Amino acid sequence: MIESKDKKLKSGFAVIAGRSNAGKSTLLNALIGTKLAITTDKPQTTRHAIQGVLHDERGQIVFVDTPGLLFKKKDALTKTLNKKAKDSLEGVEVILYIADPMRAIGGEEQYLLRVLEDTKTPKILVINKIDLHNPKYLDDYRELADKFDDVVEVSALYSKHLKTLVNKIFEYLPEGEPIYPEFQLTNIDNKFWFAEIIREKIFHQMYQELPYNINVEVDEIETRPTKGGASNGAGDNNILYIHAIIEVGDMRYKKMIIGHGGRKIKEIGTSARNDLEKILGGKVFLDLEVEVDPRWMEKI
Repeated sequence: MIESKDKKLKSGFAVIAGRSNAGKSTLLNALIGTKLAITTDKPQTTRHAIQGVLHDERGQIVFVDTPGLLFKKKDALTKTLNKKAKDSLEGVEVILYIADPMRAIGGEEQYLLRVLEDTKTPKILVINKIDLHNPKYLDDYRELADKFDDVVEVSALYSKHLKTLVNKIFEYLPEGEPIYPEFQLTNIDNKFWFAEIIREKIFHQMYQELPYNINVEVDEIETRPTKGGASNGAGDNNILYIHAIIEVGDMRYKKMIIGHGGRKIKEIGTSARNDLEKILGGKVFLDLEVEVDPRWMEKI
């Protein structure tokens, strides 16, 4: 990041809010230029306020991805995630409200809009998925413009108009020093990041067979030498060993994830390992276990 002597830098937090499956995590990944948040078709895939850092010559934007609100469900996980989503709206400089014009404005959307009315924080309506042909409810969302300070139409999937969105956000940021150092892109550590990628692959492999309320914990990461390789640090002769525990609330879900003869968990492991190797640029050995823990939600 180049700092001009006669130009003050800006910095601040921009929270990405909206209903489930509107494309919040896809937008975060596109803005930062790397995979930080997992993306699936299941609701409430995001469980933590993942931060992605955009470094710019004008300053720094810290984007905060949030869980989608589901106000109809009353289970413990949903209540926890709804609280996290609401809490994330506090103490930020800009709220980006992501709308999906392929879905009608319903009760969930109206509820979220009422939540936003209670804050004086600048709000930008980000209408996503404009790459799709003739989004059915696009005009309905455009009519919400008077509830927001700005409106930007984007395609997170194809990175359309993201520069326009970033320019708008900088207009609302105060002067200030960078929040994160220049080399840092996120607030999450490798254990959390690797666990999220594994969780994403479980959802992709299981489709509608498995409920979204599973958890993944990475408890060991170690660089190990391959056969005939040296053990002095990272290199072509080393492999990254990752041990992860998949936690489910019931024995039947454990059997589903393992699959007949262990076939399903092998497919999950292969898919996650391929992703990790692409991202890390090196060999990965992924060791997965499945455990039954009815109280895992208390960790969230």
